[in-house]
Amino acid sequence: MLAKIQSCAVIGLEAAPIQVEVDIAHGLERLTLVGLPDAAVRESGERVRSAITNSGFYFPQHRLTVNLAPADVRKAGPAYDLPIALGILTATRQVAQVTEDTLVVGELGLDGGVRHVNGLLPMAAMAKRQGYRQMFVPAVDAPEAALIDGVTIYPVRTLRDVIQHLTGSQSIPPYRTELDFGQEETETLYPVDFQDIKGQEHAKRALEIACAGSHNLLMKGPPGAGKTLLARALPSILPRLDLAESLEITRIYSVADALPEDTPLIRTRPFRAPHHTISHAGLVGGGRWPRPGEVSLAHRGVLFLDELPEFGSKNLETLRQPLEDKVVTISRASGTLTFPANFMFVAAMNPCPCGYYGDERKECTCSMGMVQRYQNRISGPLMDRIDIHVEVTRVPFQKLASLDGGESSRAIRERVERARAIQRERFQAWGKEHVRVNGDMGPAEVQRFCGIDEAGKQLMRAAVRQMDLSARAYHRVLKISRTIADLAGDETIQVHHLAEALQYRPRGLH
Repeated sequence: MLAKIQSCAVIGLEAAPIQVEVDIAHGLERLTLVGLPDAAVRESGERVRSAITNSGFYFPQHRLTVNLAPADVRKAGPAYDLPIALGILTATRQVAQVTEDTLVVGELGLDGGVRHVNGLLPMAAMAKRQGYRQMFVPAVDAPEAALIDGVTIYPVRTLRDVIQHLTGSQSIPPYRTELDFGQEETETLYPVDFQDIKGQEHAKRALEIACAGSHNLLMKGPPGAGKTLLARALPSILPRLDLAESLEITRIYSVADALPEDTPLIRTRPFRAPHHTISHAGLVGGGRWPRPGEVSLAHRGVLFLDELPEFGSKNLETLRQPLEDKVVTISRASGTLTFPANFMFVAAMNPCPCGYYGDERKECTCSMGMVQRYQNRISGPLMDRIDIHVEVTRVPFQKLASLDGGESSRAIRERVERARAIQRERFQAWGKEHVRVNGDMGPAEVQRFCGIDEAGKQLMRAAVRQMDLSARAYHRVLKISRTIADLAGDETIQVHHLAEALQYRPRGLH
């Protein structure tokens, strides 16, 4: 007898429908899996056999052929265990045929328990698009799958539970959740608050501008000046997520199997800080079957690279495309996948190998050639893609010993959110739905929204000549000026906005 069970595969960040066909024929006992399965899928035969017998059901002593269709779509992971088991039980008439509007996914343990699988959120989204009415999913993944409305989610703990539900002896209650995603949530506790950082008002201002417009930022200064501490405080002033952004991020983390067990929906912006020993595939994504890397896990959040020159030159240069295009494209012989990578790039570095070049208190032990080679580890094209360059100097003793706290992160975040709201309304009013913040603007948006008066043109003309600004750098100065104006609540860019933005351009060795 032939049985058919509907399942799905995850390819990149999208899911595709897969039909599991099970055929029983006369012959010696043998289980054959076809349809481009990987090693984890090929091993499912032994897991399914043990799960069926240990659940008290009969495993046929015949020739079994399992086809995963379409055959040209690669199948990876153990998510096909449960549909294969149900197909075998259906083909042997131990359970009724599962309806075609039902999607089944889940890994089986040898005792018949159903375990977690990756990518439930894109699977549930695909089920809704394709018109499936219900899904059988592992119980631990039900909260994630239930984030998508319109599909009835049945949480499954064991293979026996599914069979009892299908035979009508004991129904599985559908999993229901009330998605409460309002802005009036409990204040998130962050490890570092801006009011706890002494001094560094200039750097704090630069970070506020960077968050308000999602601009890339580089901090340079001696060891111990507070660069890493400032970066760690960034999440506390980032604007809160809306539901669409939260679902975007959750989908990425679901596919990467990086969702915390108790967090089916990501509610805070990511802050990723990989070590400089990270591999190329770990940073931008990759592998034989490409998976999201750190640049995608930082989507709609922050990617922080501490000790920037210590990262491999190959890794740093591969950041150029995602910084410009907001996506990362990975090509393999099997095909090309594109992952979102719209993140705010923040980096920190010392000015030289010893770290004290230009320091007022401690003498630098590096030669000028060593300083030049160290700073040249960051290529010109990459530096040109960084909007804000800020010098972080030592904090004087008087400020370190002061008991006066600075401005709180909450107050700064309120200004950032007001500026983001202005940007969102501006771009929506002109039909620029793909642009959400000033950092996303392309040349057309810069020309439309970043107009300057005659005095501003004179200042920028002088700046282009004296600072040797490229066309990209010129546009970035205008975008930063637009953000500064938004923070001030000004409709037009003024000369003092441009002057402040020009302060954040790099000045070379000094």
